[in-house]
Amino acid sequence: MKILVCISSVPDTTSKINFTADKSAFDKNGIQWVINPLDEFALTKAIKLQESQGATVTVINVGDATTEPVIRKALAIGANDAVRVNLDPKDSFSTAKEIAAVAQNGGYDLILCGKESIDYNGGSVPGMLAQLLNQPFVNASVGLDVNGSEATAVREIEGGKETISVKLPAVIAGQKGLVDEKDLIIPNMRGIMSARTKPLQVVEPSSSEVKVQGVSYDSVPPRAAVKMVSPDNLDELVRLLHEEAKVI
Repeated sequence: MKILVCISSVPDTTSKINFTADKSAFDKNGIQWVINPLDEFALTKAIKLQESQGATVTVINVGDATTEPVIRKALAIGANDAVRVNLDPKDSFSTAKEIAAVAQNGGYDLILCGKESIDYNGGSVPGMLAQLLNQPFVNASVGLDVNGSEATAVREIEGGKETISVKLPAVIAGQKGLVDEKDLIIPNMRGIMSARTKPLQVVEPSSSEVKVQGVSYDSVPPRAAVKMVSPDNLDELVRLLHEEAKVI
């Protein structure tokens, strides 16, 4: 079985987010980059299938050369090889299209990815990818078993869970719960050293088509200063809640 795992390089959740002076782009200065956490659940599931069923695991990333340390971490976790599409992605469509171009030639039985990335939270790439490949798609998966040419996925729905059976090849978008958090793999020294020699193929993009372009970005307004109100001054408390907080 051949598995393709899509990974994004995203800012660490502890990073301070800023934008350029003209607010036209994200300011990458001083940012620590990590594997998108939801993609990491998908990667860990792929490694489990590698161990239990002898699957080969390829990771793919659409990005420029600055994403390679994150790709090498995925290799250190246990992926067999990697592909980087040499493109700074501008929208979900261009990302999905480039992954699809690689997947069409790779003969993969299963494509795993996180249901969204934690930077832009678009949540569009997995579904677009499945459509471009004309493959079955299960979103928000919290469980996955593979038996021969069939996969059984469990996904969360409002008020419960749904179990779905699909024929392979298929695209499965996972989230927290696809594997237990305690099973997430921290690369050891042996994995880090072996990652340096694992194949990382760089391919040029198949297209420059972009359907959506970001215009500007704004930071979340800073929180206002806390106002202390005397417990004896209920009238002032009510006024503030009504006129400023607008909650009553």
